Amino acid sequence: MPRIEWTENDHISHESHNQAFQQARWHSESGAPVPRRVVVADDRTRAADAHRLACEGTALLWRGDFHGARQLLGALGRRVDRKAPAPGATPADAFHLHRRARGHRARVLGMLLVHLDGEHRLNLRRAPDVRAACREAYGPPDGPLVVSLRELLGVIGAHEWRAKGVDVPALGARIHPHYGVFSPVRGEYVDLVARAPLPGSGAGPRPRTAFDIGTGTGVLAAVLARRGMGRVIATDTNPRAVACARDNVERLGLAGRVDVLRTGLFPPGRAALVVCNPPWLPARPTSAVEQGVYDPGGAMLHGYLAGLAAHLEPAGEGWLVLSDLAEHLQLRTREQLLESIRAAGLRVVDRLDVAPRHSRATDPDDPLHAARAAEVTSLWRLGNAQEAF
Repeated sequence: MPRIEWTENDHISHESHNQAFQQARWHSESGAPVPRRVVVADDRTRAADAHRLACEGTALLWRGDFHGARQLLGALGRRVDRKAPAPGATPADAFHLHRRARGHRARVLGMLLVHLDGEHRLNLRRAPDVRAACREAYGPPDGPLVVSLRELLGVIGAHEWRAKGVDVPALGARIHPHYGVFSPVRGEYVDLVARAPLPGSGAGPRPRTAFDIGTGTGVLAAVLARRGMGRVIATDTNPRAVACARDNVERLGLAGRVDVLRTGLFPPGRAALVVCNPPWLPARPTSAVEQGVYDPGGAMLHGYLAGLAAHLEPAGEGWLVLSDLAEHLQLRTREQLLESIRAAGLRVVDRLDVAPRHSRATDPDDPLHAARAAEVTSLWRLGNAQEAF
């Protein structure tokens, strides 16, 4: 890992008497580079000075009270938010301006740093015990570590979500997301998978095998198993997601029916049902969690469609769970999606729709409100085009 260096006397107020040169490993989940310069900050640091330095690319290593650091982070956020971009001329313009503003906000707030000792302890006044949360996110301690306070707060929040879990009515149980794995807080897509008719359910035996592509927390694999699928193979390329899905499958007592594999999109073989809930927006993610929302160039979507026909059993179906938010933001058209389906040798059997229930869909202050208010999440039932006649 790269290392970050600083001197304790390089204080923002230039009043420290400690001349020690120090260094530690630098860690950033978003891949942020090591800051060019680091100064020491504490409860005497003014928000205006901190904001100026952060915008210039100077990081502030916090040595004061933990709650004071959180207050300074909030003050930095308010200063950044004062300069919100003007609305874009088109929905696509508005989206790109919003992403740019969010990126700037993340960079500025990411300049407030904290130091974890060799045991993942945060040695600040009134600081919580973060060792368990850091072990879950970063693994076993391996010497002192410097991270952004914003990231550490996300690690703490993820630890709390993992312990508490997310209620999933379709399962009658809770799913426990791990750090860096997208949480199933938007339950409408889970409900679609829970109520769509299984292929072959009208006549003959129930289908035996299903694939869940890009399983994440394993929630859809668990729903399919609970619905009576004899075997479910869930895949993901993210090692955190694989560990998370296995943990949830074990918690739900489904380990004998759901296999979780770390592999590319498709496992070997064919299945009667192949489900995929890819990231919904064709844009570049800026953090591990955003990989569940943003898919550069729609790579996962197109990869799933291109390989689906070769992995379907005769009369099998592929379920594509996808929001049309990208269409309302003019990032993709409906015709482009349909052409991708046709080019993959697939046909649309049916489509089930549901309106979103999250709070941003009704928030007029959201910069993407018009698109979010019109959003619909769909489950596309896809079959092999050669079996249409």
